Amino acid sequence: MPKSIIITCAVTGAIHTPTMSKYLPITPKEIRDEAVAAAAAGASIIHLHARDPQDGKPTADADIYMEFLPAIQESTDAVLNITTGGGHGMTLAQRCAGALRATPEMVSLNMGSMNFGLFPMLNKQRKWKYEWEPAYLNMTRDFIFRNTYEDIEWVMKKIGEDCGSRFEFECYDVSHLYNLAHFIDRGLVKPPFLIQTIFGVLGGIGADIENLMHMRRISNKLFGEQNYEWSILAAGRHQFSFATSGAILGGNVRVGLEDSLYLSKGRLAKSNADQVKKIKRVLEDLSLDIATPTETRKRLQLKGIQQVGF
Repeated sequence: MPKSIIITCAVTGAIHTPTMSKYLPITPKEIRDEAVAAAAAGASIIHLHARDPQDGKPTADADIYMEFLPAIQESTDAVLNITTGGGHGMTLAQRCAGALRATPEMVSLNMGSMNFGLFPMLNKQRKWKYEWEPAYLNMTRDFIFRNTYEDIEWVMKKIGEDCGSRFEFECYDVSHLYNLAHFIDRGLVKPPFLIQTIFGVLGGIGADIENLMHMRRISNKLFGEQNYEWSILAAGRHQFSFATSGAILGGNVRVGLEDSLYLSKGRLAKSNADQVKKIKRVLEDLSLDIATPTETRKRLQLKGIQQVGF
């Protein structure tokens, strides 16, 4: 029998900027409200970044994380998943500050260094609300998101082993799957794995269905179909088509305003919950069941709410 589908919602991220959508959550209260509503709509994992409440710029300030994490956990039993990717230009220590402070059930972990181009977003003429926005996007013309083997080992030790957090392994290309296999072979991570295959980010693998199938084949080859949970996200306009295709193939899905600001062509999503409701409706129309937080914790062997640091 097919497994129920785990829906992850990434509520704000560090890619989009406030000018791009008035619905992008910025303040701790907005992030809290969006996260709780997304969980109520059907997301069993909530993926979280922090932003400066004054201007919406991605921040590594652990104090800001603590302004919304306890409030979210008081209102929902969803799994809270904290970024270790942070924002562009942050050091590894900055990127991991929130996760180290919160010791959550889950954290994200990019499985390699890569070009990570946001600068095409400058092509659309805008009157920017804040000076940092165009500069932040433009700097990615000459930017490498760093995640060396030593960096990855450090995160696995300090957050995985020491804090008991499990990982959403973010794989932006086939090489990242092989990097993960390397760490598995060394015994640094053990199943079950949540592997988030990511499509359509400039610098990573493209949003082509052939690539979706290829990433699935290589994952099965490296990890064995029974040893990992496969999840799919695609950037921008590919979000829902890829999520649906991946779910039909037996995968889990991720939506949210971190990955796309739209609900349909030319129509901004007014909330993260709107995206969760849409993908849930699509999946249920395909006779697929939606996983609860309890099911998700069991399948991913998470440590439980009682052992987090908030």
